[in-house]
This record gives sequence, C-alpha cells and structure tokens, in this order.
Amino acid sequence: MRVLAALCVFALLSPSASAQQPAARNPPPDLTRAAYVSAADLAAMVARQPADRNGTLNRLLQFPPYAVNIEHRVPVAQSASVHETEAELFYIIDGAATIVTGGKLIEPTRNGANLSSTKGVEGGVAQKLSKGDFVMVPAGVPHWFTDIQGSITQMALHLPMIPPAK
Repeated sequence: MRVLAALCVFALLSPSASAQQPAARNPPPDLTRAAYVSAADLAAMVARQPADRNGTLNRLLQFPPYAVNIEHRVPVAQSASVHETEAELFYIIDGAATIVTGGKLIEPTRNGANLSSTKGVEGGVAQKLSKGDFVMVPAGVPHWFTDIQGSITQMALHLPMIPPAK
C-alpha cells in the first residue's frame, strides 16, 4: 500500500515538477574571453540556410548588447526598416542586391524601438551590393533591400547607440 501511495504522489508531482523546470537554452556567453567562429563553422551555417525562404535568421555570436546574425534573403518583397537606437552593419557573404538607405518609410508601423514598412522607402539612395561588400546604416536611417539577384546571404551586426561619456 505504501508503494502504491508513493507511486501516486510521484505521479501527481512529476508533471508539476517538470513544468517548473526552466526551458533549455544556450548558456550565457562568457564575457571574460573572446568568442570564435571558424570559417568552416560559418560555411556550414550558410550552407544550412534554406534556399527558398526569406529572412532566415541564425545567431552567430552574442555578447549583450551586441549580436551577430546570419540572414538569408530571396527575391520576394522585403520590408524596409528603421532601428531607432542602433546602427546596423552588413557584410555580404554571398549574392547580390541593392540597398536603399535614407529617405523615409512609407506607412511605417512600430515594433518597439524599430519601425518597418512593407511598402518600402521613398527617396533615399540606392547602392548595389555584392559578395565581400560592407555597408553600415546609422541608427534612425531607413534601409531596404531590393533587386535581390537570386538570393543574398549576409552577416548583420546591430550596434546599440552608447551615450557619450560625461
């Protein structure tokens, strides 16, 4: 009888105990040392990008408040963005596209400290990008990828604005 009672108590407590366990996550970064990603690891991550989908995002490195992501875009309509509190640095790993920067978003919508538009940017300056190119977009500046040639894979680094030292 004691064994049956113990099994019943165990069965009742097991779901609540497992529900209280935190979800599995990546361990926090070690801020006492540098992070490293080999060229082979980067190439493997790029190879895993689905060729037929847009905006696939993979975290390459993270040291809060900084994050380096791998993004893949295909030739479908892209949303334009404004990051009000951070600059964004792009490195083109593969492919070609045009980026439009400046001007203003058409009918923007807000998402926290970011604005986006599915209708694009009016005004602005177009710059063709291809493999090996870098482009940095200052905080508060609209940017929009257009004219994607096949697909484009890029590394994106968000750089939070840090107030100047007083």
